[in-house]
Amino acid sequence: MLGHGRLVTKLLLVVVAMFGFGYALVPLYDVFCQVTGINGKTATEASELSLVTDQQRTVTVEFISYVPQGLNWKFGPKVNQVKVHPGETLQVDFSASNLTPKRGTVQAVPSVSPGLAANHLKKVSCFCFEQQTLAPGQQQDMPLFFYVDPELPKDINTLTLAYTLFAVEGEPIESETAQVSADGEVSNDAAL
Repeated sequence: MLGHGRLVTKLLLVVVAMFGFGYALVPLYDVFCQVTGINGKTATEASELSLVTDQQRTVTVEFISYVPQGLNWKFGPKVNQVKVHPGETLQVDFSASNLTPKRGTVQAVPSVSPGLAANHLKKVSCFCFEQQTLAPGQQQDMPLFFYVDPELPKDINTLTLAYTLFAVEGEPIESETAQVSADGEVSNDAAL
């Protein structure tokens, strides 16, 4: 019986070690992505303006937006792509519309591909730094001021900036279909 006690103790230690390793994976992964520049994560704070512009080079920046199924909002860029000289600050506007009959709050989460370029897309001002709250049927334009770092590797000529819109917890966002008329009235077409 004494041998079983040691086996149980060893198994419990293995379980505790596995739990600890699993718990530590998320922060370790974040550090790994930050150091290597993979995963397409961008900075969550505003960058300083660039002091240098590389007029000899042009980079294409593409814009994509995603709205998860069940989130009855319309969201997207007003232009699909721009050509920019590294270091040159540009403004691109995005538009969001709350198509529900209730007030809702969302957060736009950015990612950049290729992942190695994420550290080189600098957002001077971005709607993604804050949550956005819109009334029923309300539409809002949201500016993004950014530049591409002149230190972007020479073999990268195209960046894709993708935003995914997420509902903020604690804020009910209806998934029923709502129609907004020209005069701003919201009518709900969901079956009762």
